[in-house]
Amino acid sequence: MRQEISKAATAREGRAIGMTGRTSRRLTAGAAVAALSATLLGGFSPGVASAASETVSWSDASTHFTRTISDTTASVGQIIEVKTKIERTGSVVTLSEVTDFRPACWEFVSSNRSNPIVEETYTRVRGSWTVWPNLSPNSQTFTFEYRVTAECERDTPLDNGMGYVIGIRANDFQTKGPAVTVAKDTTTTSLSATTDPVVVGQVVTLTATVTGGAQGDPVDFYDGDTRIGSSELDASGVATYDWAPPPGARSVQAKFPSTATAKSSESAVQTVQVNEPVSTGVVVSVPGTAVAGEAVDLTVQLSPTDAQGTVQFADNGAPIGDRVEVVNGAATLPYTFTAGQHSITAEFFGGLGFTNSTAAPQTVVVTDAETTAAVTAPQAARTGDPVTLSASISPTPTGGTVQFKDGLANIGAPVELTDGTAILEHTFTSVGSHEITAYYSGTAGFAPSTAPAQSVSVTDPVVAPRDTVTLLSVPGEAKTDEVVDLWVTVLDAAGEPVEGGTVQFLTAGQDLGDPVAVSDGVARLPHTFTEVGTHAISAVFSGTEAHDGSTTVTRHVNVSRPTVVDVDTATALTVPASAVADDTVTLWASVVSSVPVEGTIQFFDGETPIGETVDLVDGTATLDYAFSTTGAHSITAVYSGAEGLKGSTSEPRTLDVVSVDSGTGSLAGLPFGS
Repeated sequence: MRQEISKAATAREGRAIGMTGRTSRRLTAGAAVAALSATLLGGFSPGVASAASETVSWSDASTHFTRTISDTTASVGQIIEVKTKIERTGSVVTLSEVTDFRPACWEFVSSNRSNPIVEETYTRVRGSWTVWPNLSPNSQTFTFEYRVTAECERDTPLDNGMGYVIGIRANDFQTKGPAVTVAKDTTTTSLSATTDPVVVGQVVTLTATVTGGAQGDPVDFYDGDTRIGSSELDASGVATYDWAPPPGARSVQAKFPSTATAKSSESAVQTVQVNEPVSTGVVVSVPGTAVAGEAVDLTVQLSPTDAQGTVQFADNGAPIGDRVEVVNGAATLPYTFTAGQHSITAEFFGGLGFTNSTAAPQTVVVTDAETTAAVTAPQAARTGDPVTLSASISPTPTGGTVQFKDGLANIGAPVELTDGTAILEHTFTSVGSHEITAYYSGTAGFAPSTAPAQSVSVTDPVVAPRDTVTLLSVPGEAKTDEVVDLWVTVLDAAGEPVEGGTVQFLTAGQDLGDPVAVSDGVARLPHTFTEVGTHAISAVFSGTEAHDGSTTVTRHVNVSRPTVVDVDTATALTVPASAVADDTVTLWASVVSSVPVEGTIQFFDGETPIGETVDLVDGTATLDYAFSTTGAHSITAVYSGAEGLKGSTSEPRTLDVVSVDSGTGSLAGLPFGS
């Protein structure tokens, strides 16, 4: 029998230990008191309830047990007291151990016995406590206090009990109770919604605040008996829902449904007044007539005048421009029409609280804009010499052409307008007075027009004198087996280019190739030097029936073998922006390289050399020259190169040459360009 009791005690101990599979904690009596103090000071403690105290009694052989729980319908955070009173009806005994079994969600607070051992699902005290059947002490009472935590299941009876050891006798009553049921948390729900009237289409934010709920719990929103949506509580216990209500007086309410840990609750009903949008009317105003290309104002007037929204204008049903914001009941769009009849309407797109509406169409008759044409021509010209005719149209049209006329005869083909201007180069072939005019064709939005005539007196050119001057241009340096150009320019006594005849190039007095024909005053001979050294070059102009022959000065070309690597050079050119025909201007070129530069510069007008080659001095060469023909001249400068230096060509620069009357003289202070 004693052996069986020992086994029972061992089994009970094993069961108690087995119930604590998770990490356990042990508190000494001092630690328990400290924990209790911290709990009472730092957390909510509703005290010991008394409304639902329950007691259960039973006997085990000669030992009688009375177990009382202060409140069997507890709530989270409440401290409940568990008392077990042990009495004897037989012989005296000594208790050595008492175990109080509890749910894991009860947090130990205190005990009336020293040095309690606190585990996850039980609290155990050990000592020596005598119980007499008739003498004092005839009972021992063991008291434990626990706090109910949120981890407890709700509305579910939670078992508890006790166990004891007397000598070698031990027994457990882990589920004797009384059972404790933890109530769900009480909640309150409030709803915040706008108290101002809203209109159909306006979004209203409903905000519910729930106390006693948990983050993630649902909240349902209702309009009367109709559930309109749901949301979840955030960490602050707030849930929101955006709602676009239908018209009428809406009764809105927030309902928090019961959860596993919380009771349901509902907010008070709130009324939200939702009104229908205000009807609007729109009238469009336009001018009865307009001129193509000239902006006019299209306007609308809204009723009521406090209507908010935008207006889209339309021309013959097609939208024009962007939508215009309505301000103080009106909207305006500046618009430019093309010629024709236009039906203008306007559609109002109402903002929140206002309906859309469309204006009745209004008609605008648009005519082309009148134009004025003016022609510009020189007062005098010579047969065979090109002149510039120009015409300008105002106001500046968007297109069209200009037909220049000499009297009734067309001059060339129609010329396209560029920024309201047309330009034509023309060469007169007959002497006399020519009446020059220009006819503008017109285009969409712009009417045709004819320029008043301008008279041009055309004469034959003055016969050039017989004397000529022949200028030779050769590179200062050349390489064997490389082609270089030898140039000659032949001018008459007036400085005009000579047409016709031939030029014979010479080296040391010996013919260099065949004679070269002179065209527009220029003769060019491509030549390849085969011998190293200094070559003396000259040229002889044969003359023509109207011009005498002439001979150039001798120029020298230093010929060397090609170097393996020549240094790069860069040539920059500076010319005046404009010049007067037959007035001398200065052309300036500079050559830049990483090493000192020597050699020559040849200036060109288009592909025609200007004068003779010019020697570089400190990397710079200048040439004084008088242009005899008017118009735009494309000027370049070509550096010949030298031993160890590559030749280079400048970017072309434009020089505009104009003519003046004989009584006007030269234009001074002309700007330079580079």
